[in-house]
Parts: sequence; C-alpha cells; structure tokens
Amino acid sequence: MPEVWSAPVRFVECDQQGVAFNAHYLVWADEAVNAWWAARGLPWQALVERGVEYFVKASSLDWVSSARYGETVAVDVGPAAVGRTSLTLEFTVRVGDRTCCTVRTTYVATVDGRPTPWPDDVRALLSAG
Repeated sequence: MPEVWSAPVRFVECDQQGVAFNAHYLVWADEAVNAWWAARGLPWQALVERGVEYFVKASSLDWVSSARYGETVAVDVGPAAVGRTSLTLEFTVRVGDRTCCTVRTTYVATVDGRPTPWPDDVRALLSAG
C-alpha cells in the first residue's frame, strides 16, 4: 500500500501524556481517502459532479502503538474489498516503519441518498487497486 497522506501530530490532537487521541485516527483516514481518490483521478468533487457520493457505512480501528506529539504520521491506503455498491479500504497509520493503527472503513456509493452500484469505470478503477 502506498503512502497517500502524512502530517505531524499536532499538540491539539494529543492528551496530557502527548499521545494522539483515538478519534484523530479517523480524521487522518478521512484526509487520506480524499488523497487516495484524487491520486486515481477521481477527486471527491468529480464524483459529486457525476451525481455519485459515498458515505461511511462502518469503521473499525485496531491499535498497535501510539502516535505522539511531534512525530509525523503517514497513512498508507489500499482496497480490501470492492462490492456492488460498497468499497472497503484499509488505512495503515504509521510513524516511520512502526504501525500505530489499522483502520478499515466501508463506504457505500449513493445517488440521492440511496445505495447505487459504482459506475462501471469507477468499479474498474477500484478493482485495479
């Protein structure tokens, strides 16, 4: 999985021990998913202009170690599963070679708020990795 997003851990993202608060791992995954789509030539706005939006259906997090104030987190993203209307991505949040957390998020493609199959060209792009 290639790195698609990184940033230093900011003071505001940490607790009193200087450890990144757990909710920020989801924020980092959100930042990374936008970069992941853009790297594939489909920034969020391009999908919206086609009438397709995607929403989070579920997320799970598995922590291994803590990211700390002043460290730089990098997020690697790769597809874990492509369904008819869904896409599950796996985000590996790491500091250097040390994995901090793995986030698995399932998104659902929608039109007018209802699940819809991914357009054929988008499905081909997703299936290609």
